[in-house]
Amino acid sequence: MNDQERMTDFICSEKKMTSNYNTYASECVNMALRDDFLNILNQSHQTQSDLFRMAQTKGWYQVEQAPKSKVSQAYTKFSNQQPTA
Repeated sequence: MNDQERMTDFICSEKKMTSNYNTYASECVNMALRDDFLNILNQSHQTQSDLFRMAQTKGWYQVEQAPKSKVSQAYTKFSNQQPTA
């Protein structure tokens, strides 16, 4: 396994862990434990973000910028939606 594959594996692992921590926190009855899960969730998001930036720096994870017209269109679409009860 090369460095790029390892980095991709790390990023995928962090994504899965954040999903799990989010579920655990939202379903936790004990508030102190819930707070611990939320802290871990935030740390995991930070780690994922750091890994993502490192992969981008090395050229392993390229993201195309969305055209401004598409961003504006999405903003208009979602800002006009009414919240559901």
